[in-house]
Amino acid sequence: MKLYDTHAHLTDEAYRDDLDRVLAEARSAGVIAINVVGFDLTTSRRAIELAAAQPGYLHATVGIQPNSAVDADAEDWGEIERLAADSRVRGIGETGLDRYWNDTPWGLQQDYFERHIVLAAERELPLVIHMRECGNEIADQLLSHASNGHLRGVMHSFTGDWDLCVRCLDLGLMISFAGMVTFKNGAALREVAARVPADRLLIETDSPYLSPEPLRGRRPNEPARVAHTLRCLAEARRVPVSELAEQTTANAGQLFGCETG
Repeated sequence: MKLYDTHAHLTDEAYRDDLDRVLAEARSAGVIAINVVGFDLTTSRRAIELAAAQPGYLHATVGIQPNSAVDADAEDWGEIERLAADSRVRGIGETGLDRYWNDTPWGLQQDYFERHIVLAAERELPLVIHMRECGNEIADQLLSHASNGHLRGVMHSFTGDWDLCVRCLDLGLMISFAGMVTFKNGAALREVAARVPADRLLIETDSPYLSPEPLRGRRPNEPARVAHTLRCLAEARRVPVSELAEQTTANAGQLFGCETG
């Protein structure tokens, strides 16, 4: 099996002294590529550094996540724009909106989300979109950009219902599932995952968070554990694990412009 973990925060302190082992175990589990996702200027810079140290295996995304926007300095966005030109950057984000934590004023969240949308179009890179209790508001903001043909991206760690999923699919987005889809209380989410078109489906860990069953609660989560999420999705979709691994990895390679053959 070849697996692609499309969303991992390997810049987290949890991996500071353990990253070599984490990556070795990921390779042993069949993970052939990992997106290291930035959520502020510091982690975006570090994501590029990690991608430079592991070319072809680690890929960077850069952005300022909605809950980080309130702490961003005035010059941080200009630096994100500069970083976005780096060849190791394969996506813009983590960006999006968040009604759960609500640390950042709503208008500022929308402003930063808009900046990311525009930057992704300018750089011809996909968006990596964070959603927490505001999926329809995200879809509403994206809608005005969908008609120009430049909207590409992924709803990361999707937790919405089927109606929201359809809105996202209609916008041209891919749908990514993390550990929550494996949880015992995740039956409704598995039903959504079972209906996503095969060519629009991605998998992720969101490491160090959201360890999947049977490892729920064990932190830090690691990219190797994306195999558990894949197996759960294959069961929900009633397809062979190997088939779904091939499909989701190909989807990721296409979206992020990475060689996965």
